Amino acid sequence: MNEQKKVAIVMGSDSDWPVVKGACSVLKDFGVPYEARVLSAHRTPAAAADFAKNARANGFGVILCAAGMAAHLAGAFAANTTLPVIGIPMKGGAMDGMDALLATVQMPSGFPVATVALNGAKNAAYLAVAILALSDEELTAKLEKFRADTAEAIAKKDAAIRAEAAAL
Repeated sequence: MNEQKKVAIVMGSDSDWPVVKGACSVLKDFGVPYEARVLSAHRTPAAAADFAKNARANGFGVILCAAGMAAHLAGAFAANTTLPVIGIPMKGGAMDGMDALLATVQMPSGFPVATVALNGAKNAAYLAVAILALSDEELTAKLEKFRADTAEAIAKKDAAIRAEAAAL
């Protein structure tokens, strides 16, 4: 079996870290190796491009990019790699994240960026797990167990609410 692919978690600023570390927690729970970096499409464009261009050779399988404001980070990465890129638009700024959302989701044909909700770092990690699970049976089993456990937890909550409502 091939060595498990890593997930790169790139943020445009360390101010994104409080939200982005949620993605790290999800990946850790699934046993998926990851690296978290601060690279900017505008302030460190050469380093960001170099990282993206060499990501596959360096063992990465998916790249998560978190950025606010005009949010060109995910697009810059998508322009420099053929790996799947998942954009995490961050809330804040003059438009409270709407500019980041639009800049992340509106990519030119041929350079897609999968985009999650504003501050959706955890969902970005779950999507990365699903992508990596396509070629990793062990990871597929973990993802299936997670989904089953989630459904079971909701069923228990449903039963508790139904019981409480019936007792009113």
